[in-house]
Amino acid sequence: MNVSPNEAAHRAASDAEQIAWVDDEDRLQGSLGRADLRERGLIGRGTYILLFNSAGELCVHRRTLSKAIYPGYWDVAAGGMVQADESYAESAARELEEELGVSGVPLTAHERFFFDQPGNRLWCAVFSAVWDGPLRLQPEEVLEARFIPVEAAIAESARKPYCPDSLAALKRYLQGVAKPS
Repeated sequence: MNVSPNEAAHRAASDAEQIAWVDDEDRLQGSLGRADLRERGLIGRGTYILLFNSAGELCVHRRTLSKAIYPGYWDVAAGGMVQADESYAESAARELEEELGVSGVPLTAHERFFFDQPGNRLWCAVFSAVWDGPLRLQPEEVLEARFIPVEAAIAESARKPYCPDSLAALKRYLQGVAKPS
């Protein structure tokens, strides 16, 4: 794995961040370091921000190789772990700005759901936003990003590694906004 010194330092700081620790009903239990939470198989909170442009295309980005889970995978959502002193909405706004350089846009909250996979147990809050400005990628977390049609992202996820938690968020979002025929 070819990881830059900046990525390694960022990963170490990330692993030490104090994350909201919750139970299986999303009730706050306290806070733990991110790595400790993951290693102990406990449940945290995560945000997933689906960023669209005004043409309806979805921003997909590729994660750096230093990420603790899903390194190098493609991701259909910006986002991350909710810190101990944050709400879901505060976390979503922070993560969107950190990862993609997008700030000051209205975030629409959709739903929360539980995602349970070994090493990744989360209560997930799904948000969406529309942005037509430039992206400013965080080099320690994001290798590249582009806007593509939603259908293309879903088709590509069958051929390339995509983060399963953010794909679950996207699929739930699409089911919720789909209009009956």
